[in-house]
Amino acid sequence: MRRRPGEVRDAIVHVLDGRPSGATAHEISDEVSRLIGKVPPSSVRSYLQLNTPALFARMDRGQYALNGFEDTVARPLAAPAASPREFTHGGAQLVLSDCNEWFERQSPNSMHAVVTDPPYGLVEYSEGEQDKLRSGRGGVWRIPPSFDGVKRAPLPRFTVLKAGDLDALERFFLAWGRSLMRVLVPGANVVVASNPLLSHLVSGSLARAGLERRGELVRLVMTMRGGDRPKAAHVEFSGVSVMPRSMWEPWLLFRKPIDGRVQDNLRKWGTGGFRRISDARPFGDVIESSPTRAAERRLANHPSLKPQAFLRRVVRGVLPLGQGVVLDPFAGSGSTLAAAEAVGYSSIGIERDPRYFDLACEAIPALADLRVTEAPRPGDGDQAR
Repeated sequence: MRRRPGEVRDAIVHVLDGRPSGATAHEISDEVSRLIGKVPPSSVRSYLQLNTPALFARMDRGQYALNGFEDTVARPLAAPAASPREFTHGGAQLVLSDCNEWFERQSPNSMHAVVTDPPYGLVEYSEGEQDKLRSGRGGVWRIPPSFDGVKRAPLPRFTVLKAGDLDALERFFLAWGRSLMRVLVPGANVVVASNPLLSHLVSGSLARAGLERRGELVRLVMTMRGGDRPKAAHVEFSGVSVMPRSMWEPWLLFRKPIDGRVQDNLRKWGTGGFRRISDARPFGDVIESSPTRAAERRLANHPSLKPQAFLRRVVRGVLPLGQGVVLDPFAGSGSTLAAAEAVGYSSIGIERDPRYFDLACEAIPALADLRVTEAPRPGDGDQAR
């Protein structure tokens, strides 16, 4: 039987959505077959194993549940202890681990800010989709043609996400936000890169997790996303763009609730606001940016690499007194850690993909040493380099 893409996944999510206390792989397999026709039990088991803990949680008594389900009764089994791989450069520390598992091993109130660029839709950084991307087959990734001899970076296509993918996204960030809350100090800023099509789902989940929404940063940048004419009808409808050309990128702003007044929190925890750009100019929520330069991509060949000029401004701003530890739970190429190193902050990054971990070990020192020039503006007297 030929199935639509994602049909088995959506059926598994549907089954577990009605079983908050979880179900065994055998029970899930039976229910899925009743919903959509015969599915080999081995396929269901493989899907469960490959997507734990990103989408599912392994429970006591050999059961699975949706990760982040609010009414889950049984507790997830602790992952077997493993010796994590670590890399250190200056004040930057990179750890090879799943971030949620890493959170469980940390002391409460130990991280002072978060700047991170997570997988917007989860699917694009699954093992299968990464294999397609690396082999040039694309999958959920759109691999654009070269333009004027320049090879353009691939872009994930979020319009192909199904209802089950969107449910998984919300549940993932709900569970992630709850785990993150424990390790943050009161008043810690949390800056999360997102996408205009999905930011409302991520934002709602983080707010439900207990984080306080503080607005958005707007990264003004022209991308290659959107602006196209209707596919296979571009001549007939030559004056139509299916979606607007993307000219900005939302970075969600959250904060762990403060302890007392802002000034009380600043004195006790060193957090609660943003570091001003200068005495005359406050930190602003609109930052002009450019696409990541080819020179930076040569140092860190990651599909979601953000430019150091932008990251250094954001990272510098999240520690209002210039003291503390900046955390990036989805470190990727280590660009956030490199930005923190460049502005003189301590940082910790967590990356679960061994290939990106190895890439980051090489990229962090190189990106941190990169000279970045920005157009001077009034009041920018103490800009980071």
